[in-house]
This record gives sequence, structure tokens and C-alpha cells, in this order.
Amino acid sequence: MHGSPAAGPLTPAARDRGVALARAARAGDTLALHDLLDHLTPYVARICQPIALADGPDATQEALLAVFRSLRSLRDPEALYGWVRSIAVREAVGTARRASRDRPAELADVPARDDPQLAADIEDVLARLSPAHRAVLVLRDVEGLDEESAAALLGVPPGTAKSRLHRARTSFRKAWSA
Repeated sequence: MHGSPAAGPLTPAARDRGVALARAARAGDTLALHDLLDHLTPYVARICQPIALADGPDATQEALLAVFRSLRSLRDPEALYGWVRSIAVREAVGTARRASRDRPAELADVPARDDPQLAADIEDVLARLSPAHRAVLVLRDVEGLDEESAAALLGVPPGTAKSRLHRARTSFRKAWSA
């Protein structure tokens, strides 16, 4: 996938490609729509995986389906990535909540970077957090969003996001040192 927004920040070229594909897809170009969804898949997965854990692939598919269904409602293609991020967060949190009701938390396949044991330990600690706490922690500490942006994506007041973040970090630290 050329210019695909894989793990890490979006390059200007990848961002421009996504915006151009969104414009063409909104105009009815079905090939552009297919290419757009392929282009967005790694970006959406990077957001959904740490929030939905083992159900990250399901959340990713649900988010991409929501993008497909709602693309015409995107008023400004320049806002594509923020719009997609809000959909991905919403779907990941919803998927995680449904999964936590259906079964006890399972460990996800967190991609191991240099230290597979460290990745497994982080995965274990994240799995112990509630979906709401996991979401705000990922948005702030992994995605690097400010509290206002994280609150807006989660659909909660900034004070709620701030208190959830505090509780999530406290729980993470406590579980990490246990």
C-alpha cells in the first residue's frame, strides 16, 4: 500500500493521498472508495487495537464499515483523519464494552517491538483497565492528543476525561508495580 498511514504519524504525502481519495469517493468513484478504505485500514487499526485489545480487528472492521456508510456526511475532506479517528475511537470503545460484558478480558496480541516480554506485560496491564479508562489513556499517552481533543472524541466533558485519565494512569501504575 503506497502512502498508507501505518503505525506512526501520518506523512504529508499519506495525508494528501487520503484527502484526495476521500474527495473522489464522495464524488461517487467506487475504486477511490475501495482504495480509501485500504489506505485507512492501518490508521484505524492503530487506534482500535490498544483500546479494544483482542477485539481490535473487529473494532477496526466496524469502524471501516461506519466510514463506508457515512462518508457522504464528511463535510470537509481536509478533516478526514480527525473524523475517522472519532469513528475509530467510538467503535473501539463500543466493541470493548460489548466484549467485556460477553466474556472476561482476554489479552490482545500487542505487537512486540524490541522486547516481547515488555509488550506482553503492557498488554496484561491494559487488559485490566476498563474500556473507558483504556480509551482515554491510549488517546493521551499513545496518540498524543490533548485532554480537550480526547474528551471530544470520547463524547465526554474535559473534566471527565481528565479524571478518567488520572484514574487510568493510577490503575496502570498500581498494576504495573504489582
